Amino acid sequence: MKNHKNFWSNLPSPFFVLAPMANVTDAAFRSIIAKYGKPDVMITEFVSCHGLCSKGRENILPDLWYSEIERPIVAQIFGSEPEHFYKCAQFLAEKGFDGIDINMGCPDKNVEKQGAGAALIKDPKRAQEIIRATKRGAPHLPVSVKTRLGYSKITIDEWFGYLLEMGLSAITVHGRTRKEMSKVPAHWDAIAQVVEMAKKYDSSIKRPRIIGNGDVSSLVDARDKAKEYGVDGVMIGRGIFGNPWLFDPQKKIPEIPLEERLRVMMEHTKLFEEKFTNIKPFDLMKKHYKAYVSGFEGAKELRVELMKAKNSEHLERILKERHCV
Repeated sequence: MKNHKNFWSNLPSPFFVLAPMANVTDAAFRSIIAKYGKPDVMITEFVSCHGLCSKGRENILPDLWYSEIERPIVAQIFGSEPEHFYKCAQFLAEKGFDGIDINMGCPDKNVEKQGAGAALIKDPKRAQEIIRATKRGAPHLPVSVKTRLGYSKITIDEWFGYLLEMGLSAITVHGRTRKEMSKVPAHWDAIAQVVEMAKKYDSSIKRPRIIGNGDVSSLVDARDKAKEYGVDGVMIGRGIFGNPWLFDPQKKIPEIPLEERLRVMMEHTKLFEEKFTNIKPFDLMKKHYKAYVSGFEGAKELRVELMKAKNSEHLERILKERHCV
């Protein structure tokens, strides 16, 4: 087995991470992002450990596709059975991933019904068992966790105490509780408390790099938050929609010529088709078009037309009819 180094410890401060988002940050979009504005770390869409251990494994493997240009690439998994995590970790190590991230923050009700995602905040002993099993399954890969500040309320001392015992390579802290969902501003002051707690923790245990997440609108905003709140890195999610230039400090989407934005939109669409025809519905692409097509006269009308596109050829025809390409 290849002996992977813990890439997390070698990243600069601050570093920037692409948030994993289901049906958004798929292999096609990550390839485009890597080409036009690569972050320091990329993470796959999250994948069910139960699914990977079932007969239906083949159906979810496309969510774990990646290309070499994306490295370091981390696989994110969720579940509630330690034995599943052990088997998945072995599988992911064989697939050549640079790290494994465990989702302990997803508020989706179907995920929580399984005792997974944010439900693990209420079951810290099981969370620890899952981390141990993952490390045992992939002893040469760095293991990280993405989580929230608490379940019904902020419980930094209780919850993060359990995580800091585990010698994780990184912890991503989404600055809200499960109960808050995304209905309130992210508590970056509380994320800063996690940073301080990690610094003061038992020096005999490896200190994880702390990544802040929540309400980060741009790379400039990410740098400002890293400086103000002391995090090692910042994870950015929603701002990536239709904006593969997000992590490029030299580019801001309003300043990118419309012709260039539409060209990359077409490139993204064709790559999505190339990878996912008959695997994922084409309509998933349309959530990106709003961001690609904005900030100019006639943008709203063009977006309405783009929502009718059936495939990349149809999309190109619409653009030509409107004299956009």
